[in-house]
Amino acid sequence: MKARSSVQSKACDISAKVKAIVWERDKHRCVVCWSNNAFPNAHALLSRAHGGRGIEQNVVTLCQECHRKYDQGTKQEHDLIYEIIIKYMQKQYKGLKISDVIYQKRT
Repeated sequence: MKARSSVQSKACDISAKVKAIVWERDKHRCVVCWSNNAFPNAHALLSRAHGGRGIEQNVVTLCQECHRKYDQGTKQEHDLIYEIIIKYMQKQYKGLKISDVIYQKRT
C-alpha cells in the first residue's frame, strides 16, 4: 500500500468541527435506522483507506448496530446501508457524487 502524504492525511482526517456539524445535521440520530441510540462518533461513507476526505459530505451518524453491519456485516448488509447513506447524502447535498468526497492530489 502506498504511504499517504501529510497533506492527504490531513485532508482525510475528520475534525471535531466536522463531527459537530454532522451530529447536528443528522439530528443526533442514525441516518440508516433513525434510532436515537446513535453516538456522536462520525462514520465515513468512503473510508480514509479508500481516499475518503474528512468533510461533512462524506460523514454520517450511525448507531452501533448499523455501524457494525456497515463495517463487519455481510456484503448484502453493507451494500444496503451504503445505498441508504448515499440517498440520504444526496438529499442533503444536491448533486453530490462519490467522486466529490475522494481526496484528489493537487498538481
